Amino acid sequence: MATTRKPKNPELAAAAAHLADAAHHVRQAVSQKIDQFGEAAALELDKARQAALAKSGQASRQFDSLMNKARQQLGKATAAAKQSLHKAVRESEKKLAAMDKAVQADLKQLQRAGQSRIAAVKSAATKAAPKKVAAKAAPKKAAAKKAPAKQAAAR
Repeated sequence: MATTRKPKNPELAAAAAHLADAAHHVRQAVSQKIDQFGEAAALELDKARQAALAKSGQASRQFDSLMNKARQQLGKATAAAKQSLHKAVRESEKKLAAMDKAVQADLKQLQRAGQSRIAAVKSAATKAAPKKVAAKAAPKKAAAKKAPAKQAAAR
């Protein structure tokens, strides 16, 4: 084992001991200062993290608020579009009903006009028919008279 060397001068030994104590105190003071700086830095980091979380939370709340507003506007726009659609359909149905009514009236008028024309044609046909029937009936009688004559001639 190695033995430590002892200085021959006691004053030098006392100075060395004092320097060692001073170095020990400086090391402790510097260590404490480093710990204090570390704690201060940790506090500042916590503050920054809290601020970032608060800003993040605030940004999240703002985003949620904007999304809710957008949803509300979309709902209003959808409701307005539905109302507009229903209004247009109602107006179209009214116009269609009015057109149907007008067409039915025109159809009835045309039916009446057609019936009166049919009646006129029938009456004209009945007046002209007896003359034609008489003209057609006479040849049949003559043909009937000729048939027995032919039969007699054939005998």
